[in-house]
Amino acid sequence: MRILVTGGAGFIGSHVVDAYLAAGHEVAVVDDCSTGHAENVNPRARLHRVDLRDRAAVAAVTAEVRPEVVSHHAAQLDVRRSVADPVFDAQINLIGLLHVLEETRRHGLRRVVLASSGGVVYGESQRLPAREEDATEPISPYGVAKLGSERYLHYYAQVHGIASVWLRYANVYGPRQDPGGEAGVIAIFAGALLDRGAPVINGPGTQTRDYVFVGDVVRANLLALESGYGGPLNIGTGVETDVNRLFALLCDAAEHHPPERHGPAKAGEQLRSVLDPSRAGTVLGWRAETPLAEGLRHTVAWFRQRRTGG
Repeated sequence: MRILVTGGAGFIGSHVVDAYLAAGHEVAVVDDCSTGHAENVNPRARLHRVDLRDRAAVAAVTAEVRPEVVSHHAAQLDVRRSVADPVFDAQINLIGLLHVLEETRRHGLRRVVLASSGGVVYGESQRLPAREEDATEPISPYGVAKLGSERYLHYYAQVHGIASVWLRYANVYGPRQDPGGEAGVIAIFAGALLDRGAPVINGPGTQTRDYVFVGDVVRANLLALESGYGGPLNIGTGVETDVNRLFALLCDAAEHHPPERHGPAKAGEQLRSVLDPSRAGTVLGWRAETPLAEGLRHTVAWFRQRRTGG
């Protein structure tokens, strides 16, 4: 297949590019490299440095690539920035997506795999773990934009016949992770521990998240290419892990055990988040296979190697 990966220079997108190439697909990448890194892009994939807000540039790339599939990972990821500047967030996360959809549908687009977010579209879920049929009540502009992206894709499926699957990621972590974003706490803690320091835990550390390894997320993206399913799928482990437990596991991986240091809690921080991945198991045959301790060891090893230049 000819696949266009938006955000393919970023943390998750670049791993997806590697997997698509390994599976024999023809892959092009669109990324303005404002948060992604060109060195993440597999040399077998052509990188087009394009801002998705520039419709003419998007049109030129899609006319050249003529993708059959779009894997949409490009996004403004900072929840706090979305609150401070919701217009900027919407310009990238909604208008940027629409530019891609409008231009690619002219050239035979058949399917979209959307990187959505189970961490934000459900809001403060009344039932945990959250299921795809639960209410979607996001409490940030970023979450609203992710939910809006899903709604637009439903429209394009109904009106233009473009199939789509919306992968609602839990908190993804692993090699190439950037400290930005919620799961960025792993990168922040790993960096501090490798420097033999003691990271600060916000609040009591009892807030929970569902941490899923990037390699497992990549498998979901591969399976989603061939599936006939359309709609939302939770991509998580179904396991809640609090920050204090996460800190202890990272200390083990970094072989450095400073005492816990706690700072003020973040205002408005979500207290609990975990996803039920059962539907992905049913329709894709997917489940998370990497235990958290193992994934953290791989992640810390990558950060250590990066620091030593090995």
